[in-house]
Amino acid sequence: MMNGHDGILDELQDALGYHFTDQGLLRQALTHRSAVSSRQGRRAPRGGARPAETVSNERLEFMGDRVLGLLMAEWLLEQFPSEPEGALGPRHASLVSRNALAPIAESICVSKALLIAEHEEQAGIRGLANVQADAMEALLGALYLDGGLEPARRFVRSRWKDLLVSQIAPPKDPKTALQEFVLARGSALPEYETLLMEGPSHAPRFTVAVCAMGEAGEGVAGSKRQAESEAATALLRRLNRSRKGTKDKK
Repeated sequence: MMNGHDGILDELQDALGYHFTDQGLLRQALTHRSAVSSRQGRRAPRGGARPAETVSNERLEFMGDRVLGLLMAEWLLEQFPSEPEGALGPRHASLVSRNALAPIAESICVSKALLIAEHEEQAGIRGLANVQADAMEALLGALYLDGGLEPARRFVRSRWKDLLVSQIAPPKDPKTALQEFVLARGSALPEYETLLMEGPSHAPRFTVAVCAMGEAGEGVAGSKRQAESEAATALLRRLNRSRKGTKDKK
């Protein structure tokens, strides 16, 4: 009889457009390292067998990062045959970033299928963007190991299509874009400050603020670098709104 998690795994495989031959690979891709620590902490009953070894998704995440990078590079060369490397690089970086991965993971309900330790569940890490993005990379690694490049390629081209098509011009890193914005207006460089660091060591949360041109923006993410990027994005939106409002008053 199918249990609830098996049903969730079936739904996820439907969304991936691929059903795994090795279901163990799929489960590994969805095993957060907190679940491994939790299980390894259990003692075997006296005279009984040790619990079966559980492996986290970190190794598959390592593989999936490379698979996505290769498939995206291949696709970009097809889509932009005349574009130089200097323009392809920012496109690639944007399309394989956590900002791209997390919404795609959310769109196929990866978070529902994740295996997470109870204490981390209570801390709310299931919904964190970096946790979902890491699991999405792990799933791509598992897809490749179970079925080769083709199922991974089909999934990537299906789910990343809108993101790639929307890139009319090569995107800029938010911190670079903010710096160029303020320097073009004769203002001082943006200043970043880490306001808060919380959460466990394997799933930290950073809150960062950035100030420029008399305005401020904040970002929260699983790494300091990503939180700075989120803060820069927030401040750019605010500065552009202020600029538009000033123009409208004229």
